[in-house]
Amino acid sequence: MEKEILMQIQVLFPVVAGCLLFIFSRRENKKVQTKYVTAVLLAETVLVAVSMFMGKTTVESFCLTPEIRLILCNDGLSAIFCILVTLVWLFVGIYSFCYLKGTRKPVMFYGFYLIALGVLQGIGLAGNLVSFYLFYEWMTLMTVPFVFYTRTKESVRAARKYLFYSVTGATLVLAAIFLLAGNTDGLRFTGSALNEAANRTEVLVAAALLILGFGTKAGMFPMHGWLPTAHPVAPAPASAVLSGVITKAGVLGLIRSLYYVIGADYLSGTPIQIMFFGLSLLTVFMGSMLAYKEKILKKRLAYSTVSQVSYILFGLALFTPAGLAAALLHMVFHSVIKNALFLFAGTVIHETGEERVDGLRGLGKEMPVTFWCFTFAALSLVGIPPMAGFVSKWYLAKGALSASAGVFSYLGPAVLLLSALLTAGYLLPITADGFFPGRDYVMATPEAREGNVSMMVPLIVFAAASVLLGVFSAPLYRFVTELGLNLMF
Repeated sequence: MEKEILMQIQVLFPVVAGCLLFIFSRRENKKVQTKYVTAVLLAETVLVAVSMFMGKTTVESFCLTPEIRLILCNDGLSAIFCILVTLVWLFVGIYSFCYLKGTRKPVMFYGFYLIALGVLQGIGLAGNLVSFYLFYEWMTLMTVPFVFYTRTKESVRAARKYLFYSVTGATLVLAAIFLLAGNTDGLRFTGSALNEAANRTEVLVAAALLILGFGTKAGMFPMHGWLPTAHPVAPAPASAVLSGVITKAGVLGLIRSLYYVIGADYLSGTPIQIMFFGLSLLTVFMGSMLAYKEKILKKRLAYSTVSQVSYILFGLALFTPAGLAAALLHMVFHSVIKNALFLFAGTVIHETGEERVDGLRGLGKEMPVTFWCFTFAALSLVGIPPMAGFVSKWYLAKGALSASAGVFSYLGPAVLLLSALLTAGYLLPITADGFFPGRDYVMATPEAREGNVSMMVPLIVFAAASVLLGVFSAPLYRFVTELGLNLMF
């Protein structure tokens, strides 16, 4: 009984804490608010750690109708997602205290930040597709304020675009749920919930809708447009969690629906798999090319996210245990790396006001720790051994070559390799120009300096993790491999 109660508290605690912050914010000063948010984030971290290590538990929270039931379940996949979300939320939250200091009503950000944490815990713990969809929709509503936080015309316009894309994607998912409802036994995450009388055409159409719908949040072409629009106008902490976590909610939706409801074997070798391959690889290449040409730093990183998240989608499209394991590895590693890169961008913007890539020249001499953190994260994203990005990309290529995917077994690794070269082309020159500006360089921002301790510690943690997770990746790889094997065999 304690397990069931703890799992529900894991979801409700941050939501209630965020609501209380809105109610009592006018009576407290900013120091009290930051202490309150820190205490909530630390308490939620402990809650998640205890809940995840208490063993698998399933609980039905409430039942609207016999078909619409809110079910929570903490399996291996939910452990990966919930722990990742909680740790990212903790360190990015600490970073935001200094970054948002002096901005207009930071309590709005913190309130929605805490509520979104609880909703994301619900996404990770959802035990059926209906429960997942409920939390998924609330996630969109709770993260829209991150985008229009500055209240500028550009931010409001970007928030509308983010909301339009998200609602469109969610509508496609809802249509898929309607199609699957009559072809499955309760839409439960069991490995394959299809019944014996399932209509193959309806199931395949539903799979296509799920790929497009959840692919919207994951930034997959042709529904990727919200990412490069939202990131430049959102504050850096918001950009970090949008790129590092919110996009992964779309990935989790694809895993849950395609692997846990329909079943990988059912989709393998179908036109749906070919469509999935084509869209993911096209997005990988397109995102890398757009990032290579982009001159605004945060927009470049946004296009990079479009490309890198589709590495994960390519792994999922293999519909093999090896592909799923590699995709989960890259999901974790990309989240850590991209948080480091966006916190780097936020630190530079906060201390210098410089938002363009060509304006970073020479700043490495004034902000060496910040630029070294960027360099380690960039090398990891490129895929330089033995860093985290190399490990996950190695297993993605290996999984593709060992799969029976026809031409995509070879085309996939080739596109990933080309994308890695483009990644080096749009990230590493920032390091080179930052530390070696040339003899003719004149410091344009003499006041440049390292960020506050509360900003630098999270940046250093994420940068170090982008290296150490690669060096010590064996335990996590064994865990995700066992997860994939248990699911499909």
